[in-house]
Amino acid sequence: MTTLPDEMRVMAIREPGGPQVLTEESRPLPTPGETDILIRVAAAGVNRPDLLQRAGVYPPPPGASDLPGLEVAGEVAAVGYDVRRWKVGDKVCALVAGGGYAEYVLAPESNALPVPAGMDMVQAAALPETGFTVWHNVFERGRLTEGETFLVHGGSSGIGTTAIMLAKAFGATVFTTAGSPEKCEACRKLGADLAIDYKTADWVAEVREASGGRGVDLILDMVGGDYVAKNYSAAAMDGRIVQIAFLRGSKVELDLVKLMTKRLTHTGSTMRPQSVASKARIARELEDKVWPLLAAGACRPVIHATLPLADAAKAHALLEAGDHVGKVVLTVP
Repeated sequence: MTTLPDEMRVMAIREPGGPQVLTEESRPLPTPGETDILIRVAAAGVNRPDLLQRAGVYPPPPGASDLPGLEVAGEVAAVGYDVRRWKVGDKVCALVAGGGYAEYVLAPESNALPVPAGMDMVQAAALPETGFTVWHNVFERGRLTEGETFLVHGGSSGIGTTAIMLAKAFGATVFTTAGSPEKCEACRKLGADLAIDYKTADWVAEVREASGGRGVDLILDMVGGDYVAKNYSAAAMDGRIVQIAFLRGSKVELDLVKLMTKRLTHTGSTMRPQSVASKARIARELEDKVWPLLAAGACRPVIHATLPLADAAKAHALLEAGDHVGKVVLTVP
């Protein structure tokens, strides 16, 4: 059996600020609780909540690591005494409440999933945060079903690319918005039936025209701001809007008449603060419904760039620049 070190390298947030505040440190190796697994991290996904935490506006939930990083892939290095499913040496990816920017991280055994057949660790590390978020918000809260129309804003993002592929795989007609002709083309290659450059086109008018004037059944929105009212205009009768972020701000002035006259449902969620049990339920749904698609090659995470853990600041700057298509992933030698 491999002897575990006492210390590990991590990328910590020195103080709230820009990417430069991410600093390499040495920390004690965490010890698994009774139902935890200790993962030797091979790769960790970079997500917008990491950027918000670094800026000081999205603190970790009580009891979570203060290190950024919400998704990892690697090998099980140790297990708690009551862990039943996993053993040392298993290849897993996991959703964690923090701590992913490190050589080792703890995860509840129920929030880990096997690395899908045919995938490497970088691809596997890009799955949990977007997979859990899209499944919960599009298919559970949003109730997307086969034959419906679906609009996702920010189609070239990690969430957007995942939402396009999964919605298409489950039989929806998929519309998306993105910020350049190149990003729109990337979305179409992933399966989007319509990709609209929001910088040059009236996306509400295009969505309504493409839907025969009916509007769309479900909208996944991470933009907020003036998009909220536009979503109400773009939605069909009895349409649903699911809010997962507010890139243009969460405070909006809104006429709610369309909410009533169209019988709309506007809901939303965040993933990180949800309970271990809630995430475990989503994990089982993913393993049952989505993992077979991944193993069959029907869906694959889009990787924009990989950088070593020590270059986490560069990864954050890359994400903030907004030119990426898909995921940015840190690798741990």
